Amino acid sequence: MEIKTAIEINASVGLVWDTLMNFHGYADWNPFIKDISGLPDVGGILKVTIQPPNKKQMTFTPVVISNNIEKEFRWKGKLLIKGIFDGEHYFELQGVNEGKTIFIHGEIFRGLLVPLFGGMLSETKKGFEMMNHALKIECERKATN
Repeated sequence: MEIKTAIEINASVGLVWDTLMNFHGYADWNPFIKDISGLPDVGGILKVTIQPPNKKQMTFTPVVISNNIEKEFRWKGKLLIKGIFDGEHYFELQGVNEGKTIFIHGEIFRGLLVPLFGGMLSETKKGFEMMNHALKIECERKATN
């Protein structure tokens, strides 16, 4: 199962990337990912706290599997034991022109329990969309300053 969302942001790829990778700033603008700490290097372990709409906050410790500067940032996490409920979360950036970026935000879910979490995943998609919109507002605000 996969959730995939996208939004066009009127800001450069570099500005969008810098905003995404500034984990300390998430509390100021991000309604979905409330906090990230850790190093974004491949193999690094992050501590990520999310809050899907109408759900409790959840904190997990995924491993960074891709950090391709200004193109893609990806991590992989699991619920309890690998193979039960695993998620591969990703941010992809595509430059349209000098001042425009397509931000693709998604997650691929695998594991035995994925079919049982359908309701939660629809709220998670709403959370992705809320984050995308907030990222657009934040980056476009920065681009005009």
